[in-house]
Parts: sequence; C-alpha cells; structure tokens
Amino acid sequence: MRIRSTLTASATLGAVAVLTAGCLSDGGGGGGGNDNTSTTIEVMYAFAGGQEAGFKDEVNAWAKDNDIKIDFVQTGNFNQLINTRVQGNDAPDVALFPQPGIMKDLASRDLLADLSGVVDQGDLDKMVQGVLETGQVEGTQYAVPMSINVKSIVFYPKAAAEAAGLTQPPQTLDELMALTDKIAATGTTPWCFGIESEAATGWPATDWVENLMVSNYGADVYNQWVNHDIPFNDPRVLDVLNQIDQLLLADGRTNGGRQSIASNNFNTAANPMFDPTPGCYMYRQGNFVAQEGGFPEEVRANLDETVGVFPMPGKTAEEKPVLGGGDLAGIFSKNNKSAQKLVQFLASADFGAQSYGATGNWISPRTDFDVSLYPNQTEASIAKIAYESTAFVFDGSDQMPGEVGSGSFWRDMTAWISGQEDAKTALDNIESSWPS
Repeated sequence: MRIRSTLTASATLGAVAVLTAGCLSDGGGGGGGNDNTSTTIEVMYAFAGGQEAGFKDEVNAWAKDNDIKIDFVQTGNFNQLINTRVQGNDAPDVALFPQPGIMKDLASRDLLADLSGVVDQGDLDKMVQGVLETGQVEGTQYAVPMSINVKSIVFYPKAAAEAAGLTQPPQTLDELMALTDKIAATGTTPWCFGIESEAATGWPATDWVENLMVSNYGADVYNQWVNHDIPFNDPRVLDVLNQIDQLLLADGRTNGGRQSIASNNFNTAANPMFDPTPGCYMYRQGNFVAQEGGFPEEVRANLDETVGVFPMPGKTAEEKPVLGGGDLAGIFSKNNKSAQKLVQFLASADFGAQSYGATGNWISPRTDFDVSLYPNQTEASIAKIAYESTAFVFDGSDQMPGEVGSGSFWRDMTAWISGQEDAKTALDNIESSWPS
C-alpha cells in the first residue's frame, strides 16, 4: 500500500468495467476536455499535507511563467471519484494516479491519451528502472511517474547502533538474518513492527511479503505473482511467510512480541528505537515515516544524527531490488496543449528543483535528480536506494483487485500474524478470493 494519505483509494475497478471509449469524446472529458487552446487545466490527485503543499507551490510557479491556471482537486478517495467523473464525461485534464491498476484499465479502454511523442524520450530514459513501465499498457506510455516512494528501507537508531557495534549494513538476506540473530542474542528485540492502521490494518504486513518476494525471487516472479500469472499461494510465497516468521514472529524478535503486532500502530511502532535503551533496533518501512506525522518530532528535527538507513538486501550483494510506489501523471484529453505542457514539466529535470525537493515530502523518480537538493542526508540516502536499484517494483497490493489487495490480503495477513490461522490457510484464503 502506498503512502497512507490514500488508504481509502482502494481499487474499485469493477466500476470502471462498465465504461466504454464512447464515454469521453476524443479521449477527454471536462475541465478543458478537447479544447487545445485552454489555459486553465484541472489536476486531480490523492496526496495531501506537506506533499500537496509543496506540489502546489512548485506547479503554481511554473504555471505563472507559462500563463496557465491550475485548478487543483485533492481527494482521499481517488479511485471512486475518478470513476464517477469519467462515467459522467467530466474527467479532469490531468490525473496523478496513486495506483497503476485503474490507470491501466482506463488506458486499455482508450480513455487516456497516448503520451508517446508528448514527453521527450530523453526524460523517460532518466526514470528509475522499473518505474516507467508502470505507466505502460502493452508497451505504450499512457502515464509518466512524477513522484516515487521507497519502501525497501530499514531505519535504525544511529547512536545506539554504533555503540552496539551494529553499523555494518547487511548486503544479503542471509546477512540480514545473521544480524537479526546477533541482536536477539544480546537480549534486545531486533525488530520494531506494527500493522495497525484503523480500517486498513494489515497493509504493513503485505509490504513485508511483497518486499521479500522481490528480494528472494526477483522482479519477474514478483510481477507474475502480482498479476496472478502464478497463484497467490505459490510455494514461494509460503517460503516468504516462513522467512517472516523467522525474522519477526519468533520469540524475542519483535518489540512487544507477536501478540502486540496487530494492535501496534505502524506510525508509532518504531518509537521504542529512540528510547535511551532501545526497545528494538530495526524498522522496515516506507520513506514517509520519516516525514511529518511519522517519527517523533524531536527525532525528525535532528534526523541525520538520530536515524540511519540501509536498503533491504537481495539474495546477493549485486542484487538491489526495491519495492515502492508513486504517482503517475496521465492526460484524458488527446488535444489539450496546456495539459501536455504540464506533464512534460512533471517529467522534466526542472520539476522539483526549485522548491519541492527541499520540502522533504517528495522524491523524484529521475535518477539524475540532484540529491543535494533534498533537505537532509537521510532523504538523499533514501533516494539513492531507488536510484541505485537493479529493479524497482510497484507495491503489489495497489495493483491487485480491490477485493484482494485491500481486502483479503490485509485481513488474512492480520489473522496469520495474530495466530488465528496458519500461513498456508491464510494464503489459500487469499487465493480463493481472487476474482475469476
């Protein structure tokens, strides 16, 4: 699941299934629609808070220089609203999709503009490997990434780790297991872990499964699993759950013990790391927990001195897969030149360089982005994890059908972690819930 401001945007692709290309004349709806001379364009997106404020500042400055007016539409229920507006022939000019599934469905119905030739190929070539493909349908580019989030991150308390001699980041999964064992042998629990998130409880567990699927088996197998080309309960997925059991669920591995995980909120689960005597040493989570609303303010105020990061490793030191997410910019009108200019800007090296990158609430999907523009070394290090990845895969639950990705996957991982069902039963239940 992506950054939590969009947790209500679970996939509702069933509503899209009733759409036809005839719903939108010339592939575009309202908010400027087919007018290729309009200088007012509507942009819809799901992110909020500091991420939204920084985005508005950056885009408004560009719009002023280009004599374009932007109408910003933020929604916490993106998928439902975009479905409703498309059905009503009132689509925005530009949509920043938080999940690729609905974007791909709309594109496959010829409801989004083909961006081939709209966005410069040189800009596309600078995107993180694996990110660009999430905006494609059968090789055609219908959306381009304008932000990414990075989930394959392990945070740790820097001073305490140095004092304990735990500063050498593991380069492989075997080394990560060895480090876990080493910390546990000292009598301190190695991991912080919590999956409580109100109605979305369980999503942090799905991220762990997804992260270890790509770390163990690579991007090709991961994508086959996400697309249901192999069953959800494939033996390799059961192996991943057994690995999670060894890392996190066995006695002495997680702060508070297994019984506390389902009631421990993901935003505060890492707080014991920062106690004078750490209650845990490692927390695998997305970059957003280091932003406003995540780590305690006194930690965030001195982030570089208090927090260290290292990437979740692959099977070998050479393999550096990354699980993440992001926002993908697509255009509904095939003719709106102002909308095209905006998407060109969002994909360019200029986007984020003026102010957005310095906010700490946004990471560029471009590998050539100047990391010195990020507000601190921690943010720069997180961005480099993505930029140096050998494969970047998009959050799996965000791509699966809603009844699975934000339904049975969340529920059954919670039930398994809580001890209400065993790993095989949980995976079998999720597989049986996959729509035919």
